[in-house]
Parts: sequence; C-alpha cells; structure tokens
Amino acid sequence: MRALLGGASGLVSGFAALAVAELVSVAVRPEASPVTAVGGAAVDRTPPALKDFAVRHFGTEDKAVLQLGIVVVLALFALGVGVLAVRYRRTGSGVALLFGAVGVAAAASRPDARWTDVLPSAVGGVVAGALLYWLAGRARSPFGGRPGAPEAGGRGGAGAGVFDRRGFVVAATAAAAASAGAGALGRHLNADKAAAQAASRADIVLPRPASPARPLPAGVHPQVRGLSAFRTSTKDFYRVDTALAVPRVDASAWRLRLHGKGVRRPVTLTFQDLLGRELVERDITLTCVSNEVGGSYVGTARWLGVRLADVLREAGVRPPSAGGPADQLVARSVDGMTIGSPVETVMDGRDALLAVGMNGEPLPFAHGFPVRMLVPGLYGYVSACKWLTDLELTTFDDFDAYWVRRTWSREAPIKTESRIDTPRPFAGPKAGIVPVAGVAWAQHKGISRVEVRVDGGPWHEARLAAEAGHDTWRQWVWPWQATSGSHTLEVRATDRTGYTQTDRRVGTVPNGATGWHSVVVAVT
Repeated sequence: MRALLGGASGLVSGFAALAVAELVSVAVRPEASPVTAVGGAAVDRTPPALKDFAVRHFGTEDKAVLQLGIVVVLALFALGVGVLAVRYRRTGSGVALLFGAVGVAAAASRPDARWTDVLPSAVGGVVAGALLYWLAGRARSPFGGRPGAPEAGGRGGAGAGVFDRRGFVVAATAAAAASAGAGALGRHLNADKAAAQAASRADIVLPRPASPARPLPAGVHPQVRGLSAFRTSTKDFYRVDTALAVPRVDASAWRLRLHGKGVRRPVTLTFQDLLGRELVERDITLTCVSNEVGGSYVGTARWLGVRLADVLREAGVRPPSAGGPADQLVARSVDGMTIGSPVETVMDGRDALLAVGMNGEPLPFAHGFPVRMLVPGLYGYVSACKWLTDLELTTFDDFDAYWVRRTWSREAPIKTESRIDTPRPFAGPKAGIVPVAGVAWAQHKGISRVEVRVDGGPWHEARLAAEAGHDTWRQWVWPWQATSGSHTLEVRATDRTGYTQTDRRVGTVPNGATGWHSVVVAVT
C-alpha cells in the first residue's frame, strides 16, 4: 500500500510540475516549457539514422511521438521517485528536483536560449520537490500516525487509519485539481497569444508582384484519378524541421541582418522593407532530403518573395567566381537552426528567394512566417531556412551548419527522381487499359523523358504533361494494357542534362536517396 501511495504521490507531483511550468511559460515563451525544451535537446543529440527513421515512419507526426515518449518517460520517473520518497523522504524529494534540473539544462543548451527560458523548468522542479515531500509525508504512515500502527481501534485509536488515508486522498486530489487548473490556465493563455499572433498575420496584405508567375500552361495536369495536384495546397504541403513548438514571430518586430565576409555594406531589413522591394512570384517545387524513393516529402507551391541575389549584390557581395571571399551563405532561424548554401549557386541567376508568401497568402507560421529562404535545385536542409533572421557570409572551411555537423553532406543538389502516384501499391485494377501516372522532378534542370516498364521488361516512354518551368516537377502518364495477375511497375526519369536515374538504391543519408520507384499491383 505504501508503494502504491508513493507512486501516486510521484505522479501527482510530476503532473503539478508540468502544469505549473506550462503556466510560467506564458510569461516567457511556449518553447521554454520543459517537454519542448527537453525534446528539442533530444532532437539535437539524436543520431541522423534514428532521426531519419522517425521521419520515415512517423512522417509529420514525429514531433508528437517524441513529446508523447518524453511524457511517458517522465511518468515512469515520477512513479519511481514517489516510491523512493515514501521510504526516504528527503532523498526522493531531492531526486524530484532533478526534473527541474534536466529541464533547465535542456533549455539553457538550446541554440536560441534566453536566460528566462530556464524559469518554467526551475519553478516546475521546485514545485515537484516540495509537493512530493508533503505528499510523501502523508503516505509514509497511512495507518495511524506511524508505520505499523493498527488501522482501527487499539493503540492507534478508532478510525485513525481511515482519517489519515482519507486525508492523503484529499490532499493528493486537491493538488491534482490545482495542477490541472494551472495547466489549463497556461494552455488557455498561450492559446490566446497564438490567436492574437494569427490575427496579426491575417491582417497582412501582400503587395502584387512586380514579376508575376507565368500562367500554368494547358495540359500541365493530366486528368487522371489518383495523380497528385500540380500545385500542392498549403495544408497538404510537407513539413520537416526540428521545431517542436512552431515559432510565432511578430512581423512588426522582425529583423534580418546580413553581414560577414565580403559584405561591404552590412544590411538590416524589416518586414516592411521587404514588402516595399520588387517582389517576384514563382512556382517552385521543394524537396526534403529525407524523402525516400517514392516518398511524399516533395511539393510545389506558388511563392512570393524578394530575389536573394539582389539583396546580396546591394550589400557588395560577389560570388567566388567573381573574386568573392565567401563560398557559403549561412542562414539562421529564430530557433537557432543554421543552414548553409553555396554562394555561387544562390547568385547564379536562379530564383533564390527571401519568401514572404505561399499560394497567395502570407507564409503560414508552420512554413516560416514571416520570412523563409528557398533556393530551387537544392534540398531543403541546405537552402530552405524557415523563420529566417540572420544571413552570414563565410566559408565551408570555417563553419559547419546544423546538419553538416550531423554527418550530412555540406552541398546537396536535388537528385533527378520520379514517382508512381497511380495505381497505388497493392491496388487491384481490372484488366484492360490502366493509366499509370505520376510526377518526376529535377529542379533547375527540368525533365525531358519518363519511362515505365512492367515486370522487368522493355521500357515504354510515358507522355509528359506540359512543362510549367524547370524549377517545378513534371507530371506524366502511360496507358498500360494490363493483363490479369501480379505485376511490378517501375519508373525512371531523364533530366535535360541527359542524366537518367540510376537503379541503385541508396538511402537518404548523406545527400538524398536514389533508385527506381516501383509498385506491385494485382490485376483482376
């Protein structure tokens, strides 16, 4: 019974710590809550292979899975500490303080740490230790004032045990209820802040582009059931990043600093400064390096922004080919993420953007509001910094960005790839003409040919849809005369440089997956 009461004491104390920390985070920022801080530190220290496994198997829910795992571990820790506390009250309470210490260390270790970030975990740890000390004191002698006293009657006094047990239950219930109230209040206040930030974003009116995107040509999207839309909706656009709590940046207070090697005139820009410049609008396909062969971490959107190369030139920056001393442009996010892009690529004439809009509206918070960077033809981890706040010119020899320090390649042009969207794996189409359709991409090179084969037989050239531009994917369709039985369909693409996809299967680490996408179907 004492162990049971101890475990309950530990769980209530742990719950109280998290709830109070949530309330304190209102005065700091949501990213400072213990679960988020510890989770962020765990992400930073996770081996690339394990991180890639999480993205591959849990997709955009990888962060929720991590946070759930942290809560489960904390609950088990709280149970054990509670059982310890009923035997060794001070020791157990002291160990409970480690809850806060771990959170403090995690919050302080974040790249974007502020001194106030340690407060939620510190206060939560103190609450856990104090509450566990109090509850463990009640749980130590639940049967009449001292261990071993009779439950009712005798020297313990009639009803003494009932009174003490009831007192513990009342105390624990009151503590849990107060904690729930504190946590609910904290969540409510954080939600109110988020709603105000969302309203502020919604009030932004983006100017019309000086250089609008070309209208999509007729026939850019074959009317085939199951084929991806040519332009990916914002709600369906993939999201892969390390932010457990999406930063919500105030556009009116946002600043972008440009500095470093070869910058003759350092620049600081506001959001209004960007909106007042010449804006360009482009359809661009982005691809995540974590996209496996046939994966879904690729999408096309209509982006609005300022040409990054123009901003660099105005600051006096020259590419290495023109004698510039810097070969790497390091972008920093408000959450401390660093992403390094080749200066030569950024300034070679492609539509590298400081993007402020996506699909006709201001960037969503989850996709980098108020400003993100993107460079057509480069994987996101070397080009697509969200929540951008700093641009530094340096060299690859002098600085390794976040993912490079974790064994990924420092330069990563997107590889020519293709995917079968329909029929789906293990589909059961009927014999006869079956449209096989999908997408192929080779950003900044363009797709010139797509081929499909069945059961390892000869390759058949698919019909390409109209091309919207060499920075977007291209859709295709091939009419297959399907016969009954199980069949394997494979696809490969050739880009405009003449390169044809290799059949060699390689994983995503260190610079993107390769191989032919295949699906198995059972024709009836």
